[in-house]
Parts: sequence; structure tokens; C-alpha cells
Amino acid sequence: MRLLFLCLAFLSLATRAGGITPTEIRVGSLQDLSGPIASLGVHFRNGTQMRFDEENARGGVHGRQLKLLVEDTGYDPKRGVLATEKLLGGQGIFAAIHNLGSPVVMATMPRFVEAGVLHLFPGAPLSQVYEPVHPLKFGMSPSYTLSVPPGARHLIKENGFRRVGILYQDDDMGREVQRGIETLLDELGLQWCEQSSYKRGATDFSSQIARLKAAGCDFVVLGTVVRETIGAYTEARRGGWQVPMMVTASGYTAQVPQLGGAAMDGLYAVALVPQPEAEGANRALADWIVRYKEKFRTEPNTWDVYTWVGTDLFVRALHAAGPQPTLQKVSAALEQLRTTRDFFGSQPIAFSPTNHLALGQVRVAQIRNGRWENVTDYLPIR
Repeated sequence: MRLLFLCLAFLSLATRAGGITPTEIRVGSLQDLSGPIASLGVHFRNGTQMRFDEENARGGVHGRQLKLLVEDTGYDPKRGVLATEKLLGGQGIFAAIHNLGSPVVMATMPRFVEAGVLHLFPGAPLSQVYEPVHPLKFGMSPSYTLSVPPGARHLIKENGFRRVGILYQDDDMGREVQRGIETLLDELGLQWCEQSSYKRGATDFSSQIARLKAAGCDFVVLGTVVRETIGAYTEARRGGWQVPMMVTASGYTAQVPQLGGAAMDGLYAVALVPQPEAEGANRALADWIVRYKEKFRTEPNTWDVYTWVGTDLFVRALHAAGPQPTLQKVSAALEQLRTTRDFFGSQPIAFSPTNHLALGQVRVAQIRNGRWENVTDYLPIR
């Protein structure tokens, strides 16, 4: 039955290629440029745009320019749905790339797929974006249930932690983190010390931190995004509680030490792709950083790398699909892509007809003296 579904899907895709004209390929992206994770959204947009601009400067893909159409959702699923319909109207789009935010993605992904649009590498580490395998859906990040446990396992075993607590956002994203750590605790023969949650957009974490502290947790996992990571970690340190904490990949960004200041030193994180650091950079990376800063007048961070790498995968697939791209051709080209560790130090990527997930490993990093440093090399997620 599954094989029949995939065959029918490919037959349908073979004749559909909206968003393509003789001169351009239109690609949409839903970003938070004004809401609680706008510090991520700006860099999601920048990394994608930079890779498109590089390719356009070389003549585009088989003579077509890549046009990025960005809509601001403010991290609001309702705005995301309206923005999706806007992108699908008019000339339409061929692909949606790097849509940001788990709530937004869960509300909009079905509509993109229904409309026959490639849904590529969303900033939503949820298994639904790449499983079950579908010719239009490709994920960049493993689900939190897969990506968070390897980092937590390393730190728990390395430090002998026994009383694990969690602070998580009360939505799909946060509950995925919760489920992943719960499975890990079962594996290690441990039980929760305490669990505490907050509503999306919260700014006060005093009651949650007090609850975790009172329970005597010796290690806390943060299922938080940037602003909430800073707020929760700062609240703990302000009260003199020095408990080790580890945030998901959503908090592994240069903005955390930049905005949180010295109080953020010691925070651990799961890392999917490297931070682009000028100090000690190879020639290709150093040149990339200079070009980025000249273009956007700001420092690049890990999310620029994340989206640049994902966009590069799409560009490679478009070239491999030939001068008359269809959804079927590009999807098949993605399934055949293989990469090695690049000038950023990113992990190798290998899709297949049964695997539409790009990143299969994570690192543990820690903020030391105001910057992220790797604690481990890549750890497998399975």
C-alpha cells in the first residue's frame, strides 16, 4: 500500500512545476521577523538569501534566477496560514524552504504539500516534517526526541547526574523534548526529578525555576527558544542556583551569549551545525564570513550556516534535475545527494529513498567566556 501511494504521488508530481518561468524559480519562506524568535528568523532569511544570491551571480540554475519570497508570521500559526495562501497565489512557488517555528510549520505544511509544493528543511525539529517519507517533504533537523537525548546522555554519564528536571514550552516543540528525555531516563533507569512548563511567549520564569530548584534537580534540560533560554537561565543564576542546564539546538545561537551576557557562561546546548567563528577559520570560511558581514552588516551565526547548507542542497538538486525541472526530478535528485564535511565543518549528509532527514548527528557545546565551544565531536542520534 505504501509503495502504491508513493508511485501515485510521483506520477502526480511529474507534470506539476508551479513557480517556474523561463527566467526564474520562485521559492517561498515563512519567517518570524517581528515576534519572539525574530533573532532566528532574520538569520534564517539571510543564510537562504546569501546562497541564492551566490548562485544568481553565477548565472542561476540552468539560466533561471532564484527568487526568494519571504513572509513574516510573527511566530503565529494563524498569520502563517494567511502567509501560505499569499505565497501560493498568483504565480505560485516551486518550493517552500526553511519555514521557521514548529507551531507555524505544523499549521502550514499540509497546505503546501496539498498544493504540490516542495516543503524543504523547515526550522521545526519535528518528525512529521520528514516522516513518513513523502516525495515533497525533506527535513534538515532531527526531531527533538532524537536530537536532545544524545547530548543529555553524554552529560548525565560524564557528570553522574541523577536528578534530571525539565523546563519546556507547552506546545509540540516542548513536548517533543519532554518525550525524548523521558525515553532517555527510562533507558538509564532514572525518573524525573521535576517537570515544569510555560506558555509560548512567556517572559517570567521565576515560579518554574523555583519549582525545579525546590525539587533538588542536579541537571535541567531546557525545551526553550532564544529569549526564553536567556530568561530561564538568568533567573536561575540570579537566585544563586548554579545547576547545569542544557538547551536544545533552538538555543544554540550566538544571540544567547550576546544578549544574555556573562550570566550565560556554563550553559550547554545540542549543536547541529557549527558556529561560524572568524578566529581560526580556514580560508573558505573566513572569506564567507567577510562576504556575509559586507552583505548584511551583522555577524553570522549558526542559523546562517544551517540555512546556507540547506539551501545549497536545494541548489544542487535543481542543477541535477536538468534544464526542465519538475517536482519529481528535484525530489529524486535530493534522494541521491551525498555531501562530505564542508568548509564550515558541517556533518556529511546522505539522503535516500527511505531517508529524507539531512542531519543524523549532534554535538554538545558550552558557552565559555562569552562564546560557544564544542565539548564533543558529532554523536549519532540513533
